[in-house]
Amino acid sequence: MTLRPATPQDFSEILALNLESERFLSPLTLQRLAQLHRQADLHQVVEEGRQVVAFVLALREGQDYDSPNYLFFGTRYARFLYVDRVVVAAAAQGRGLGRVLYEAVFAHATRSQLPWVTCEYDIEPPNPASERFHCGFGFIEVGRQSVAGGQKQVSLQVAPVRSGG
Repeated sequence: MTLRPATPQDFSEILALNLESERFLSPLTLQRLAQLHRQADLHQVVEEGRQVVAFVLALREGQDYDSPNYLFFGTRYARFLYVDRVVVAAAAQGRGLGRVLYEAVFAHATRSQLPWVTCEYDIEPPNPASERFHCGFGFIEVGRQSVAGGQKQVSLQVAPVRSGG
């Protein structure tokens, strides 16, 4: 397993992973991915062999990004790292790769001296595995909102970044 920065050469595999988990995420096109990659403060992949099996994409405050969840945090927090999406291939789940990615997120936030990591997960339809996972990293709910034309409700989450990791 190798954790490394994402490159444009990874985009086709990243798009396939996003599509596999799209019910928990927003759709992603090549153009949108390229835009998010340029804006990302952290965009990493987990590679096994020569295959990308997981990725994380996170943005700092102040980006021109129209995600309603990102905008929620942007109006409430001066400095933060927003996890836009973290995806682990279905075949690779249960092996701790999500934890590896989130540890990289928190390490990056610590190096950047940011006070908060922010994210959201679905509560309607429910995603109890994501709720348990985020709770383990110290996330707490700071709001809820409907997204995807009212098809989903998300729990908006923040976790403090502790100096020293």
